[in-house]
Amino acid sequence: MSTENGCAEPKLVTGDAGYVLEDVPHLSDYIPDLLTYPNPLQNHHAYSVVKQYFVNVDDSVTEKIVVGRSSPRGTHFRRAGPRQKVCFESDEVLACIVTCGGLCPGLNTVIRELVCGLHDMYGVNSILGIEDGYKGFYSRNTIPLRPKVVNDIHRRGGTILGTSRGGHNTSKIVDSIQDRGINQVYIIGGDGTHKGAAMIFEEIRRRGLKVAVVGIPKTIDNDIPVIDKSFGFDTAVEEAQRAINAAHVEAESIENGIGVVKLMGRDSGFIAMYATLASRDVDCCLIPESPFFLEGPGGLFEHIKNRLKENGHMVLVIAEGAGQDLLRESMKDASGNKQLQDVGFWISQKIKDHFSKEKKMPVNLKYIDPTYMIRAIPGNASDNVYCTLLAHSAIHGAMAGFTGFTVGPVNARHAYIPFYRIIERQNKVGITDRMWARLLSSTNQPSFLDAKDVAESKKEKPPSSQLLSDDDGENLHRENHSGKSYFL
Repeated sequence: MSTENGCAEPKLVTGDAGYVLEDVPHLSDYIPDLLTYPNPLQNHHAYSVVKQYFVNVDDSVTEKIVVGRSSPRGTHFRRAGPRQKVCFESDEVLACIVTCGGLCPGLNTVIRELVCGLHDMYGVNSILGIEDGYKGFYSRNTIPLRPKVVNDIHRRGGTILGTSRGGHNTSKIVDSIQDRGINQVYIIGGDGTHKGAAMIFEEIRRRGLKVAVVGIPKTIDNDIPVIDKSFGFDTAVEEAQRAINAAHVEAESIENGIGVVKLMGRDSGFIAMYATLASRDVDCCLIPESPFFLEGPGGLFEHIKNRLKENGHMVLVIAEGAGQDLLRESMKDASGNKQLQDVGFWISQKIKDHFSKEKKMPVNLKYIDPTYMIRAIPGNASDNVYCTLLAHSAIHGAMAGFTGFTVGPVNARHAYIPFYRIIERQNKVGITDRMWARLLSSTNQPSFLDAKDVAESKKEKPPSSQLLSDDDGENLHRENHSGKSYFL
């Protein structure tokens, strides 16, 4: 049976004190008498010396790390890592890797580490790269991938496999997987890509194929739920500093200078928020989660005027999805995503038009859009390490026979997460939470919220006993598969 989003019903295991394990599917769920083999890592010259290298069968990772004294233990996920038994012999594995959606720093690193990890850890020699996204399964040739082929690709931005949006045809994709004899599928992409991955997994299970389907979450916007963060995010925030610094230099070098920087963030403003907090040079940050207005007391124009009077210059950061309600209706792309209007150009023009009427305060505005420059760079050191861990965790899970899952860190421990938890919603900045309050304090900007807005926002929250903060004081609004809301 499937849920509304096309995924299988949750596979729940309960225990004492309110313990719930949201488990992931396993090939043995629908393949009787599935054979298992000793994990070759036990004889590997590097890994055999690691004490307690294999993960215990019952190890799990808690979703809520901060709980009350009498709180139930709550939701857990299966801990990622190598198992003592695997379901594939090295010689029988034919793996494939596909990248879908937009570009993101670290994509090539994930590809490299999947290839090298499969080869070096498990002795897998047959790995295919699927060109051009999902449609590549049935319309393009494949690329044979070996460690020598991918050795230095982590130094390059983009993806050597190419990518695209749309092109998903479940039957054709699974036909291709079956015809080619592929038995491990590694899919790198965001929420739309994972919806496709979930359908591929369901069709494979319906056909009873011994094929592990694994997702690796990719979104530069950091809007994938459950996991701590997505790869490429750290690189994006770091690179955004260059654009903000350039805007600040331009603005402070001329009378009444205004620097406007547009950053990525279609539906979630994490890059804009973290880049603003890291910069210390930003006077206003606008994100999709926080509506704003231009005219009147407490509006954007008044804030700009005050900052120009105080400092003589002003820096504004705006996420690409902010203020879209103030622009005309958007179109949609091949994946069904909104094609956003250029809110950076729009707001720059609005500011110039407004202050052109202020005869005593003419402004000099510079607009910087580094979006595609940021997407196209290789991952930084932090993201490269993270991509290695993601790839290795994915490989260990597939070799152990787990399927229909994505991998990522949950409270700093890598875990296997069912597809439905990844595609049920998007992660968003909580505008009544402390992280956003820190930003408002740093920029000294208005919240653009009136009492009614705050009340409406807080209606979504549970009782205060369920309002839990992590060690950094950041509350992230999350929903579980049953639709209940809570905060972490």
